[in-house]
Amino acid sequence: MEIVEEQCHRNNVNKVTDIWLEIGPLSCVEPDAIEFCFEVCRKNTVMENCKLHFVPVPALAYCWHCEKTVEIKSHHDACPQCGGIHLQKQGGDDLRIKEIAVE
Repeated sequence: MEIVEEQCHRNNVNKVTDIWLEIGPLSCVEPDAIEFCFEVCRKNTVMENCKLHFVPVPALAYCWHCEKTVEIKSHHDACPQCGGIHLQKQGGDDLRIKEIAVE
């Protein structure tokens, strides 16, 4: 919320209508918890009537055994291509603001 408020202040915006958040499966972020906190904290802010949208992004990892980039679902997954366990995460552990819509 702080980032959104800062951007609104910089750009002289008084009302945010929508926020899209990218959430990776390895981020340990629960959309329901974010939604609950947002509902409580947005009162009397530029986001008071704002709607949150959650955009899932895949978790990718590089497998050192088969030398491929693969999609994984958890930190402890083996490579779905070869079963290798030496994977290097390449994303999917983030929570990012993708887009902000304003009036």
